[in-house]
Amino acid sequence: MILPTAYLPPLSYMEALMREPATIEQMETFEKQTFRNRAIIRDAKDELVRLTIPVKKVEHKQLTRDIEISYQTRWQHQHWITLVSAYQHTPYFMYFADYLKPFYEREYKWLIDLNDELNATIVSLLNRQRPSAFSRQHSARTEDWSGQIWTDKHPWQTEISILDRLFDERD
Repeated sequence: MILPTAYLPPLSYMEALMREPATIEQMETFEKQTFRNRAIIRDAKDELVRLTIPVKKVEHKQLTRDIEISYQTRWQHQHWITLVSAYQHTPYFMYFADYLKPFYEREYKWLIDLNDELNATIVSLLNRQRPSAFSRQHSARTEDWSGQIWTDKHPWQTEISILDRLFDERD
């Protein structure tokens, strides 16, 4: 199976990743406004919050493997504060936060490296929690992971990051 890179992907992506050996596509043309550098989490008020990793601007199409993360803003600090605010009172946050916090302290040059290492860590944490992390029904399942754009027309947009399931299992 070939999957695109994804930042804090939804449950269905992680299920696909864990179901069978997968290769993360690096040679595709990077598509803006996709889950490659964006995620949706649910905050403490049960509202959806979008997290976006800023990437360096390019004037031409670029391969996913060549996308550099921009550090002109303090996005790592903001993402971590948002995650803490959203999940600090959930049942499992205190058990897993120390595994995730380093991703918001270290600077990665390439988006694909951050996503790969972060997702490998999340898979490891999910394996510790299994089968409970996958035991509940979830509403949206997406098997086509190619080029989904963040607009109101795409149903996968409401699929919450795997962190919601890892920390809380609120659904």
